[in-house]
Amino acid sequence: MSAENTAVAPPVKAAPPIEAAPLEMSSVDRKPSVGKILALGSMTALGPFTIDMYLPALPDIGADLGVSSSTVQLTITGTLIGLALGQLLVGPLSDTLGRKKPLLAGIGVHILASLLAVFAPSIALLGILRVFQGMGAAAAAVVTMAIVRDLYSGNTVAVVMSRLMLVLGVAPILAPSIGGALLVALDWRGIFVVLALIGVGTAMIGAFGLSETLPKEKRRPSGLKSVLRTYGSLLGDRTFMVLTLVSSVGMASLFAYVSGASFVYQDQYGLNQQEFALLFSAGAIALIGASQVNVRLLDRWTPQQITKWALVAAVVSGAVVIAVAVLELGGLAGFVIALWVMAGAIGFVLPNAPALALARHGEAAGTAAAMLGAFQFGVGAAIAPAVGLLGNTSTALAVTMTACVSLGLVALLATTRKSDTTRKSESV
Repeated sequence: MSAENTAVAPPVKAAPPIEAAPLEMSSVDRKPSVGKILALGSMTALGPFTIDMYLPALPDIGADLGVSSSTVQLTITGTLIGLALGQLLVGPLSDTLGRKKPLLAGIGVHILASLLAVFAPSIALLGILRVFQGMGAAAAAVVTMAIVRDLYSGNTVAVVMSRLMLVLGVAPILAPSIGGALLVALDWRGIFVVLALIGVGTAMIGAFGLSETLPKEKRRPSGLKSVLRTYGSLLGDRTFMVLTLVSSVGMASLFAYVSGASFVYQDQYGLNQQEFALLFSAGAIALIGASQVNVRLLDRWTPQQITKWALVAAVVSGAVVIAVAVLELGGLAGFVIALWVMAGAIGFVLPNAPALALARHGEAAGTAAAMLGAFQFGVGAAIAPAVGLLGNTSTALAVTMTACVSLGLVALLATTRKSDTTRKSESV
C-alpha cells in the first residue's frame, strides 16, 4: 500500500457559530462570468431534468406497467436515493482525483441508465435504473458545488448560488413542458431517450466548458479511513449539520411538490398532461424570482438573517396553503397562488443555507458538498412518498410541505438560541 493511500486527512476545521461565520469578500474569482454561471448551471440542471421531465407521464407509466400511483411515485424516491448515494461517493473522489474525472464518469452512468430505462419491462427494474440515473446526475450536482467553493468565498458564494438558482430554475420550467410535448408524439419511454441526449450535452459542457479547479497540491489523501475521518469531522460540526438540515427540509418541501403535483393537478383538479406541465412550470417562476431578489438583499442583510426570516415566511404561507386546501378557498387558483407564495419564501432559503454551510469547510469542499447534497436528496427521498401515502390530495401536499419548513425553522432557532446562551455564559 502506498504512502498516498495511507496518509491521514487533516481534520476539518471547526468554525464559529452561525451568526459569526466569516463572510468577507475574499474570493479567488471575484466576478463570476456569465459563461461560467451558465456552464455550472447546466451541470446542476441535470438532476432536475432527470426528476421532472417524466412527471407528466407518471399516470401513463402506472397504466402501462400495471401499478398504482403510489407505486409509480417510488421511482421518484429511487432517483432521490441515487442522488444522495452518488454524492457521498463522488464528493470525496473529487477531493482526491480532482473535479473533472468524477464529473464525466458520473454523467456517463446517467447516460447508460437512461438508455436502459427505455426498455424497462417492469416498475421494479425502472426503479433500479432510476437509482442509477440519480447517482450519475449526483456527480454533476456535487462537483458543481465543490467548484463554486473552490473559486469563491464569503458573500460571493451566496451570490453565485442565487445566480445558479436562476439557471437551475429553468429546468423545472422546461422539463415538464418538454415531457408533456413529447407525450403528444411518443410514449413515456421516449422521454428517457431525450434524457440520455441531455446527458450527452451535459458531458460535453463539462469536458470542454469547465477547467480543473482543484490543483494536485490541494487534493486530499485517498483511502477509506481518510474519507471517514472527514465525514466524522463534518458530522461533529453542529452548526454545519443544522444548516444542512435547513437546506434539506427546504429541498424536501419542493420534492414533496414534485412528487404529488402531478396527481393533485390532474386527478383532483382535472387538468390534462399539457395543462399540468404549464402550471407546474409556472410555479418555478416564484422560486427563480426569489433567488434573484436575494442577490439584492445580500447588499443589506447577511445570509443568516435572510435564511431565518425566509423560513418564518415559509411557515406562515404554508399555514395559509393548508387553510386554502382544507376549506377549498378559491378552487385551483386559490391553491396555486398560495403555493407560489410559499415557494417564493423557500427560494430565499435554498441559496443562503448551503452557502453558509459550505463557507465553513473550504478545505474539504467536495466532501462537504457531498454531505450537504446527500442530506438534501436523502431527506427528499424520505419525504417524497408522504404525499402519496396521505392520499395525493391538495391537503396532503400542503401539510407535508409545511411540516418540512417548520422543522427547519425550529432547528435554526434552537441552534441560534443555544449559541447566544453559550456566548453569554462565556462572557460572565
